[in-house]
Amino acid sequence: MLALIQRVKQARVEVAGQVIGAIDQGLLVLVCAEPADTDAIADKLVAKLLKLRIFSDEAGKMNRSVVDVQGGLLIVSQFTLAADTSAGNRPSFTGAAPAELGRRLYERVLTTARAQHPVVAAGEFGADMQVHLVNDGPVTIPITLRN
Repeated sequence: MLALIQRVKQARVEVAGQVIGAIDQGLLVLVCAEPADTDAIADKLVAKLLKLRIFSDEAGKMNRSVVDVQGGLLIVSQFTLAADTSAGNRPSFTGAAPAELGRRLYERVLTTARAQHPVVAAGEFGADMQVHLVNDGPVTIPITLRN
C-alpha cells in the first residue's frame, strides 16, 4: 500500500463543487492500494498514521502524533501514486490494484481509522476530486507498506 502524507493546517476535498470532507489541523492522506495488498496492510497503514510523530512539541521537534494534537485525518484515494514513469512520457498505472480491490481496501482504511480516531473525513473513491490544502511546514512523507 502506498500513501503520501501531508501535515496540514486545513484541508478539504470537493466533488462537483461540493465539499465532501474537510479537516482543520491534521493529516491529508493520499492512499493507493497495490494488487498484493491485504486487510492486514490496510490496518498497518492506519496504525502508522495514528502513531507517526510529525507534529511539533514545545521545543519545535517533531515529537507528536495526530492523536497527540487531536488532529483530523482526511483520507483520499489516489491510484496515481502507483505511476510508473520509467518508460516513455506517459505514466503506466498497472501497479495500482484493480478498482474492486482498491475500493475495498480504501473502505477498510476508512473503517479502521474511524474506529480508532474521532475525526476522519474522506474523499470519494473513483470520483473526480479537487483537493485543497494548506501544507504545514511543509511536511510531506511517502509511506510504502508491503507484506
